[in-house]
Formats: sequence, C-alpha cells, structure tokens
Amino acid sequence: MADVHLPRSLVGLFPGAPRRLEAHGATVAEVIADLDAQVPGIRNRLLDAGPSIRTHINVFVGGQRATLATPVAADAVVHVIPAVSGG
Repeated sequence: MADVHLPRSLVGLFPGAPRRLEAHGATVAEVIADLDAQVPGIRNRLLDAGPSIRTHINVFVGGQRATLATPVAADAVVHVIPAVSGG
C-alpha cells in the first residue's frame, strides 16, 4: 500500500479527512481512485475532465514528478503538492 501525503489546503475541504492515508493502486490513477473511495470527492479536486492531473496540482512518487500512468510500488511514498504562485 502506498503512503499518501496530502496538503493541508486540500484536506481542509474534507472535514475529518487525515493528511496521510494508505492507498492501493499500481499507478497514480489507481491510487487516486482508491483515495476517492476513502475520501469521496477528492478525485475531482485532483483531476480535470481529461482526465489528467490539474495544472495547479503536482504529484510525486518516490520524490519524482508523476503522471497518472506513473507506476506506484506497494511501499511507495506519494506526495500531493499544490502549486505555489506569487509575485
């Protein structure tokens, strides 16, 4: 099971959801589907209609930037990080 770390800004939209979850899946897409089963609606915050990862969201698997097709090992650490902008 992958160890998934979610940002506080995302978890705040789902009262009671933890910042760290375990999720099953062989790819990032499958991990997100499992997250959505645990926290209904989270998929819509992470993916657009493509489906593809929203432009303001970054997903990293084992420290490497990932796409929906990126393989996820059973012991992987997955970080979901919102993009930061400023001026």
